[in-house]
Amino acid sequence: MGRNIGPKNKIARRFKTNLGLKTNAAKVARRLNQAPGVHGPNQRRVSLSSFGKQLLEKQKAKVVYGIREKQFRKYVEKASDMTGDSGVNLQEMLEMRMDNVVYRMGFATTRAQARQFVSHSMFTLNGKKMNIPSHIVRVGDIIALKENKQKKQIFENVSDRLQSQEVASWILVDAAAKSGKILTKPTERDFEKVFDVKLITEYYSTR
Repeated sequence: MGRNIGPKNKIARRFKTNLGLKTNAAKVARRLNQAPGVHGPNQRRVSLSSFGKQLLEKQKAKVVYGIREKQFRKYVEKASDMTGDSGVNLQEMLEMRMDNVVYRMGFATTRAQARQFVSHSMFTLNGKKMNIPSHIVRVGDIIALKENKQKKQIFENVSDRLQSQEVASWILVDAAAKSGKILTKPTERDFEKVFDVKLITEYYSTR
């Protein structure tokens, strides 16, 4: 599966879950139970097999974080090689991607927007240029909006936005400095319950 560039609401309706792809959650929620397509309202519910459920959860995770299959499989394999729960390891890596951290800090309204910001070199990591969205940050790392990007229209009143943003417990945001620091690794309580990571690890364990 490549990166989804089509209508985001259709993707959410396909999975019957708000995946955080659009900023207007209320608009997404209104039609979540209606499948996409002209026959959506009359579409019969289909009972999924175990494989179908596993596949669905894997696809959800890939859509949420905007990751292609080859890269996602590498994350799963790496998570399995690490000590501890492979599901927790996988979600930890996904959350600590550079683009996701920029999103979690409140600089972007969606992960797709955060990915674009990082790709366009709008942020630094520990004072150095970082334009790789998939880079995994570490505890103690400092992510900051470049000074020469702070006057861009899209970042107007960004300090006010950061102050009002509910930030993940593992990140400390300095609204005045327009930066954030990774305090610790995210834990299970910090993960979004959008997909079932257990079914994802089961999917890859047999393939």
